[in-house]
Amino acid sequence: MQKIKSLMARQGLKSPQESMADLSPVENLRIPSKEELREMREQSIDPQAEQEIINSVEEVYFSNDSFDMVQHELEKLPPELNLQELEEHRDKLKRQQAAVSKKVADLILEKQPSYVKELERVTALQSNLQMAAVICTNARRQLSVSKEGFTEASLGLLANQRRRQLLTGLLKSLRTIKTLQRTDVRLSEMLEEEDYPGAIQLCLECQKAASTFKHYSCISELNSKLQDTLEQIEEQLDVALSKTCKHFDVSHYTKVQLAYTLLGKTQTAMDQLHMHFTQAIHNTVFQVVLGYVELCAGNADTKFQKMQYKDLCTHITTDSYIPCLTDLCKALWEVMLSYHRTMQWHEEQDKQEATPAPDGAAAAKSDELVVDRSYVKKKLEHGLTRIWQDVQLKVKAYILGTDMSNFKYDDFIVVLDVISKLMQVGEEFCGSKSEVLQESIKRQSVNYFKNYHRARLEELRMFLENETWELCPVKSNFNIAQLHEFKFMGQCRSPSVSPSKQATSSSTAAHEELSLFQQYLQEGNPFEMHIEEKEEETEDVLASNGYESDELEKNVYQDYDSDSDVAEELKQDFVDEQTGDAPLKSVSRETIRSKRKSDYNLNKTNAPILTNTTLNVIRLVGKYMQMMNILKPIAFDVIHCVSQLFDYYLYAVYTFFGRNDMYESSGLGLISSRLRTTLNRIQENLIDMEALGENAGVHGPAEDRKEKVPSPHLSQLVVLTNSGTLYGLAQRVVATESLVFLAEQFESLQSHLDTMMPAAKKPFLQQFYSQTVSTASELRKPIYWIVAAKAIDYEQMLLLMSGVKWDIREIMSQHNVYVDVLLKEFEEFNKRLGDVSRHVRIPLPVSNVLWEHCIRLANRTLVEGYANVKKCSNEGRALMQLDFQQFLMKLEKLTDLRPIPDKEFVETYIKAYYLTENDMEQFIKNHREYSMKQLANLVNVCLGSHINKKARQKLLAAIDDIDRPKR
Repeated sequence: MQKIKSLMARQGLKSPQESMADLSPVENLRIPSKEELREMREQSIDPQAEQEIINSVEEVYFSNDSFDMVQHELEKLPPELNLQELEEHRDKLKRQQAAVSKKVADLILEKQPSYVKELERVTALQSNLQMAAVICTNARRQLSVSKEGFTEASLGLLANQRRRQLLTGLLKSLRTIKTLQRTDVRLSEMLEEEDYPGAIQLCLECQKAASTFKHYSCISELNSKLQDTLEQIEEQLDVALSKTCKHFDVSHYTKVQLAYTLLGKTQTAMDQLHMHFTQAIHNTVFQVVLGYVELCAGNADTKFQKMQYKDLCTHITTDSYIPCLTDLCKALWEVMLSYHRTMQWHEEQDKQEATPAPDGAAAAKSDELVVDRSYVKKKLEHGLTRIWQDVQLKVKAYILGTDMSNFKYDDFIVVLDVISKLMQVGEEFCGSKSEVLQESIKRQSVNYFKNYHRARLEELRMFLENETWELCPVKSNFNIAQLHEFKFMGQCRSPSVSPSKQATSSSTAAHEELSLFQQYLQEGNPFEMHIEEKEEETEDVLASNGYESDELEKNVYQDYDSDSDVAEELKQDFVDEQTGDAPLKSVSRETIRSKRKSDYNLNKTNAPILTNTTLNVIRLVGKYMQMMNILKPIAFDVIHCVSQLFDYYLYAVYTFFGRNDMYESSGLGLISSRLRTTLNRIQENLIDMEALGENAGVHGPAEDRKEKVPSPHLSQLVVLTNSGTLYGLAQRVVATESLVFLAEQFESLQSHLDTMMPAAKKPFLQQFYSQTVSTASELRKPIYWIVAAKAIDYEQMLLLMSGVKWDIREIMSQHNVYVDVLLKEFEEFNKRLGDVSRHVRIPLPVSNVLWEHCIRLANRTLVEGYANVKKCSNEGRALMQLDFQQFLMKLEKLTDLRPIPDKEFVETYIKAYYLTENDMEQFIKNHREYSMKQLANLVNVCLGSHINKKARQKLLAAIDDIDRPKR
């Protein structure tokens, strides 16, 4: 019943009695009787109408129990009460009450069977519970008996056994903890022994063991201590790693790498290694330079330690520059060698570890190793360029920190050699072209070379002004390759050879030639004993007294009949130096003898003709080429300066011995247009003409004058006016032929210079050779013409010819006296030429030029003499031909020069006397080599014989027409 009441309470329902009790006393009075209710129930009411009545009940009546319905209804009453309305309202409420009561009663009756059934189930449940309580009581009593009889004893044994096992495990753990506490001593010992892998392995095992016992409070302190120890090991490992940057040791590096592998920090180790290499480069160069700076500063109170490296480099003195640079390169070599060996170690490790990986976890570990190796390889390859860049920047700061413009040449070459060797190292190290080093050394070289070249030009001027143009005695086999300055051209692996060239040669002979890193892998240093190497070379080019031996000196003036006495090159190469043509037929013994008569030799060896100044110029060229060979970027500047050396020497020889105002008047074309252009160019570009005046430096831009040199002056010791020495012929020969020899040496160097020259600048070199070097031999004509013009008295011959009567009427069989006088002059000239040749060898081309000039001047003098004739008959013309033939016949015995120069010039003029009027007019137009006076005389002399006055006027007008454009 209680359960039903609770259900009714939850649903807000009340029993009919409770519902009736809730009504107020007034309402209770009005409750219908049972009979009425029965009648109401029995009275059939429409369910729908009943539901509508229930729905019409106000919502407030269904609220909570505290609702006061009486109060509610009273409050609804209007102020003025109406009995009828009140009764109607009361009836309505009664109907509503009746409907609700009926509904409740119906619901109760509807649920009564369920209620009875449920009550029966509750009663059955109560009986079951009482039985269960009895069973539990019996079970507890039985369990109590069992506990006392068996369980307590057995379980006590089991508990004791379990406790024993726990205590045994605890004892083992305590012993392990005790061992862990003592590992720090062993770790310290292993670190002192540099057994880093063992120490790390032990430390990691201890950490693993400590993590097993982390539930003990004492382990937390031990764990932190092990962690500190591991960090300390890593610090010492980092220090050990840094040591490999300067001195690589395979076993040491292997331990370090194995230790980092155990830590799982292979990539971190590689990052640290590169940082250490960078630091090693900086510390190394700083300490080297600082040591030299402090050494040179002495006790000066300067705080160099706090200076930046770049500022420190500016305090290096000139004397300590090269030793410091060498030590700097040595130290940097050690760092780069260590890096190179580090890469080798990793390459070998990669080859050893390149084995197929097993399955499972080992495969995953192998993949991780592959990733590490790939990272290490890329890092090392990238580090090559980075480290070399650091090296270049440090050396660049050192190079640019000192002004090298006042260095000695040999010292500067040593600097270039050291830097060249360093660039070779860089190319082998990482394939770099060392642009940074090249640019820095180029800047210093250009600055140095400008000052050096300026000083050398001034020095050359001084040499030329003090040169007496005496023969410098050198051996007959003298060659520029014998000079110390040109040794570099014959050395395959000279320090002077550029890195790129060395790399090329090494690639073609890889098995024969080892790289620097292969040569000095285990010991030594490529920068050791660098300066001493340069001093080992000697040269032997000077003859003792101008002769190869006493035997040669004894036989200098002796005639020699055997072909075996003649050098092979003399048998084969009698080449005309002016035409460059060799004889078509083989040379007979007689021809050789005749050649000997013309080639006024001092000895058989044909030693080169050169002076001390020539030798100095050649040495300078060698030094310039050394610099150019090392520093290809400034090759053009160097070659330009080399060309200026040759230009200045050529200009000096021309100024001293070849300048003469009579060139143009001679009409011989002694100076070619090419030679004249060259001389004008040299004078304009190289010669400081304003320095010759009193107000030097006042006019012209200072910068232009700085690049120029004053014109040299001939030494007062050189006399060119003495007829006994053929007007300084010996000095002229030495000067001119030394210039020709210098040009020949330049020709031999052309191919080497061409390989050094940048492609864009090669036209300059080609023009220099075609316009300047090739014109050296052309100076022979104007220089020797002055001797030829003064050696023979041509004026006396004109006087003698003017006294001859040419209008004779009979043919003469005897030539005139002036021919004998002229031939005697030539014989005297030949004798004096022989005298000069006893002091200086006169080469065949020189003697040919001299004879050619003399004969040409003589022939032109003859034509001039014939042109002065006022009257001349046919017999007189025949006498002229007789005189000229006599002159030619005797002259051919004195000289081997063939053909005789200007022979046709004389013969044609003599024969022109016989020409008719028309032929004479054509002759005048075609033969402009004759002067107007000579042509006019020809016409005047022919007047009356076969040319009338009218024709004479016509011919003179034709001559005047030819002469008019020249005015």
